[in-house]
Amino acid sequence: MVSVDLIRTVVGIAGNVIALGLFLSPLPIFIRIWKNKSVEEFSVIPYAATLLNCMLWMVFGLPLVHPNSTLVLSINSVGTLIEVCYVILYLVFSTGTKRTKALLLFLGDLTFVAIVVVVVLTCFHTHDRRSLIVGILCVIFCIMMYLAPLSVMKMVIQTKSVEYMPLSISVASFFNGLCWTTYALIRFDIYITIPNSLGLLFSITQLLLHAIYYKSTKRQIAEKKMKGEVGLAEVVVNDNAMPPSVEASHKVAANDSE
Repeated sequence: MVSVDLIRTVVGIAGNVIALGLFLSPLPIFIRIWKNKSVEEFSVIPYAATLLNCMLWMVFGLPLVHPNSTLVLSINSVGTLIEVCYVILYLVFSTGTKRTKALLLFLGDLTFVAIVVVVVLTCFHTHDRRSLIVGILCVIFCIMMYLAPLSVMKMVIQTKSVEYMPLSISVASFFNGLCWTTYALIRFDIYITIPNSLGLLFSITQLLLHAIYYKSTKRQIAEKKMKGEVGLAEVVVNDNAMPPSVEASHKVAANDSE
């Protein structure tokens, strides 16, 4: 007979794989940013929020805080590294207020987690107390991470376009929330259940928005391409046209020949 612990471990490993897919899902966005040398209308908030969330769960999974949480520690350590790379790329290719905002969020994340680590390890001396404090913070900021895309969802509804809310991230969020909610319910862990069940709900909402605005998004992208092609055609026509001075001289020469 298969033990409950084995099932939970298998689900946890699957959760690690899916979470890795979630962390890597914005990669096409940052390849686009790299190629265009601009962050365009993409927001740094989801990545800064995910970075903070990963760092807190990494602290939660430490043996000194919450023993036997190797799967939580491993995936969030990898997630922290990936999100740091995203935020740094955003800083490199953003300008003005966007860069300032990204930098403040990045430094704020690092400072907050450093304070949490120092306070928890020096002021609380049992695993239960440390797990309680860090667990509550993880729940709060994990919910904030899942709430971060709400600004993007608002823009989707206003513009009737999901261009800046990639489907790959929404799908990865759905499977990540589903897997970790299942993991938490097998041996009930309230710290993991609450944020991931909410994340599952938000990802379902995002998938519904993709279904609703799929056609209008394709139409808007096609219109942008058409405008771009028309603009290019106008440039080509203008480049091929004779300058006014040359055209005038041709007219004078024609009149003289008459």
